[in-house]
Amino acid sequence: MNYLAHLLLSGPDPDWQLGGLLGDFVKGPMKGERPQAIEDGIRLHRRIDLLSDQHPAYLNALTRLGPQWRRLGGIALDIWFDHLLANDWQNWHSQSLETFTDRCWSNFRKRQQWIPENARAFIHRAEQFKLLPGYRDVAIIQRTLERVGLRLRRPQPLADMLPLLLADQAALEHDFQQLFSDLTHQAEQFRLETGPRKPSGQ
Repeated sequence: MNYLAHLLLSGPDPDWQLGGLLGDFVKGPMKGERPQAIEDGIRLHRRIDLLSDQHPAYLNALTRLGPQWRRLGGIALDIWFDHLLANDWQNWHSQSLETFTDRCWSNFRKRQQWIPENARAFIHRAEQFKLLPGYRDVAIIQRTLERVGLRLRRPQPLADMLPLLLADQAALEHDFQQLFSDLTHQAEQFRLETGPRKPSGQ
């Protein structure tokens, strides 16, 4: 799952949402260096990634891209699934996508001391360029694939997968709906089992 999906799956608590985002930037074991709810959000992020990678719908979607993309297809799928989520947002959340993301960035500004520098740079860029609402646009997805491909240890033409994603859009939409419905349930269960945490500030 990519940034937008993780923010939504983290639930309404701003601390959990920040943890959901930081899961892409914070590696290694949790050591109590951040508030418990933020670390819980990071743990949820990692659980979601594990569940997603093993889910039959995700594996079906990966197979659709062909064996030549077996190793890198998951990167493109995560980005494409954010595109599908952004375009179907009203069926997953009561707020508009713009309101949801603006509120996340506002809440995160109050938690700067817990955000590593690389994550701060991403948040600033995402807010400035309205990146996550922009995921509705296929042209933005293409540029995102290009940038991500260039940042890999060995640069790869990830944007070459875009025609495959577009050609199989209906089937991938079905895979995404199955996957995200299950992940939504699993994330809710994780938050309930972990227990409520008092937000550090709204």
